[in-house]
Amino acid sequence: MLSLPFSRRTDSSTLTLGVLGVGNIGMVHLKSARAMADVEVVAAADAVPDNRRRAERAGVARTYDDYATLLDAENLDAAVVALPPMLHLEAVERAAEAGVDVFVEKPLARSTEEAERLLETAANAGIAVGVDHTLRYQPDIVGVREEYEDGAVGHVPYASMTRLNDGPLGRPPVESAPASWPLDPDAAGGGSLLELGIHCFDVLRHLFGDLEVQSAAVGNTLELPVEDAATVLLRAPETETTITLHCGSYQWEELPEVNTRLRLEGVTGTISNENHLPDNFYADAAKEALTNVASRVTDDEPTVFGPTFYLQAHYRALEDFCEAIRDGERPPVDGEAGKRTLELAEDAYELAAETDDELEKLEVTR
Repeated sequence: MLSLPFSRRTDSSTLTLGVLGVGNIGMVHLKSARAMADVEVVAAADAVPDNRRRAERAGVARTYDDYATLLDAENLDAAVVALPPMLHLEAVERAAEAGVDVFVEKPLARSTEEAERLLETAANAGIAVGVDHTLRYQPDIVGVREEYEDGAVGHVPYASMTRLNDGPLGRPPVESAPASWPLDPDAAGGGSLLELGIHCFDVLRHLFGDLEVQSAAVGNTLELPVEDAATVLLRAPETETTITLHCGSYQWEELPEVNTRLRLEGVTGTISNENHLPDNFYADAAKEALTNVASRVTDDEPTVFGPTFYLQAHYRALEDFCEAIRDGERPPVDGEAGKRTLELAEDAYELAAETDDELEKLEVTR
């Protein structure tokens, strides 16, 4: 059990929370937290004025243009770090100085080296670190895990996973320029392998235990400075399962279609996440999408948090973290889990680079 410094709290049951970064995902966390009975969102920070105004319209009393100022000014139990990856380490360092536990957006950091520094800082300050690996909370993924653990298909020699979306560019017609940092390898740490693949690594580790990367390839279907496609071959030694993973940010999303596919090929049958979609998934998701479109037309704030398929996963991930902090326990998806997904991504990048080097040598010798 992790011992946490709860003496700073003003109330024994209500968690005071700040949200650092209230762009798209930050607003999801903000509205999720505001829907929780024992959590009070007291402040939010963002450098973009429109984002701060959105947070204020969502019911946040105080907003700041700088997260460091928020951490200095507010008495918090915990903070959501929903900033670009290049700011995660610095934000956690500032939170550690304030004695504030942190729930960090994935990836935890841009590299394992940076993650180790982050976790060392947190450990020295006695603060807890949770990581937003939301995919394991998605209802269909939960269904796959429950069926697998029940032994429904026996031993699983082979599994496959695919995760695709339209990435930072968005689906045309694009109304505004995309954020610059997701297309900057120095700011983001990588492309689709780090943005999408790292979620998949977490799910696969959650299912099969430790993983080994055996080979990998990354590439571009579009002319971008980061990869928008990656394929990785993995092995799970504990269960003797071979796994293929493909992720990419080159396919336009057609909501409410599910953009994740997970199949477990067992000796007595197949488990698929498609078999664990709620009966009313498409109707509910379509209704929510139409509501949000109508809200934009009427200048109302779209409903970011709701009991919909995708958003309930974000809610449950943050809820689990808050409950652990309240109980003085280690978060269920902690910083070490976040670091291990980064290690797998780095192994994949290294093997992909080695493969590229070997191919170049073959071309030269021909």
